[in-house]
Amino acid sequence: MATLRQLVENKGGEVWSVSPDDSVYKALEEMARRNGGCVLVMEGGKIVGIFTERDYARNVILKGKSSPKTAVREVMTEKVICVRPEQTVEEAMAVMSDKRVRHLPVMEDGKLLGLLSIGDLVSSIISEQKFTIEQLQDFIRA
Repeated sequence: MATLRQLVENKGGEVWSVSPDDSVYKALEEMARRNGGCVLVMEGGKIVGIFTERDYARNVILKGKSSPKTAVREVMTEKVICVRPEQTVEEAMAVMSDKRVRHLPVMEDGKLLGLLSIGDLVSSIISEQKFTIEQLQDFIRA
């Protein structure tokens, strides 16, 4: 099973972020431009939160707030669940399932290495399963 370090290295470590003082509208623009489901909220080079599509639906739309007038800090999730690069994809999937999150920052010694989504993990699992199936088919044919 692949490690999260391998996934981040394959994906690239680019992470999209906004400031806690940026508007929700700006965060949504960034998410749309990158075709992503979240942005990290960074201040002084540190993660202070995460803003997701779920945060937007529950904390902006359902509460009748205005995207251009609401600061990200008012609606972001402050408790960010992070993982370590040596953890496996299987371990990260368990964290996502247990904590009910879809995005995990990968941190090492206080440094952000990258951000993985549920889609990244599922793609890795499918790739590994496809490889295993091909190996078994080759073994059967031999």
